[in-house]
Amino acid sequence: MGTRHKLGLGAGLGLLLLLISAWLGYRFLKKRHTMKRREMFFKRNGGLLLEKQLSSGEVNVEKIKLFKSKELEKSTDNFNTDRILGQGGQGTVYKGMLTDGRIVAVKKSKIVDESQLSDFINEVVILSQINHRNVVQLLGCCLETEVPILVYEFIPNGNLSQYIHEQNEEFPLTWEVRLRIAMEIAGALSYLHASAAFPIYHRDIKSTNILLDAKYRAKLADFRTSRSRAEPEIFQWVG
Repeated sequence: MGTRHKLGLGAGLGLLLLLISAWLGYRFLKKRHTMKRREMFFKRNGGLLLEKQLSSGEVNVEKIKLFKSKELEKSTDNFNTDRILGQGGQGTVYKGMLTDGRIVAVKKSKIVDESQLSDFINEVVILSQINHRNVVQLLGCCLETEVPILVYEFIPNGNLSQYIHEQNEEFPLTWEVRLRIAMEIAGALSYLHASAAFPIYHRDIKSTNILLDAKYRAKLADFRTSRSRAEPEIFQWVG
């Protein structure tokens, strides 16, 4: 009985070790597969183009944060439909909360083909260099997912177009308010044209691209078709 018991115990331990080895092997292969997919998405979403911009010395690397996909999934409750702030031709915007408690707008783009990569990276690089109270701030991006993701500061009161076409008792568009918004946008454009590190031309000023923050101050958004004069061979006319 003692010998049989030892043999049975040895066989059980051997089987347990085999199962543990198989499980660890599966976890390793799964992790490797995930890393390969992230690398593939990073390249497909313009990661190499962004790295080229960063290595050029013209871009402040510290201002561009590359978010991890897990962090953004957690912040948006796995991109729950209840978190959707808006949808458009370029993608879907979700409301999220980062680990430090900041509320953000997470823009999940639609599938980007090669002809659109320069537009996307253009927006990332340009917005990362802007620091003005009347321009929506880009906090970073994520390129390791199936579609590229941009992370912006959260602007709670929608866009100007909504208030122009729909009456709102909380925020009536009086002539005084309209003038104030026009001056704020003019100030943002003046900054972009003359005071930024290099001149930036927005090229798509319209009411849907003017957002309103918690105090209904104007914030200029959507720089996809913008052009910088800093690197004409890199930033090309688009749109």
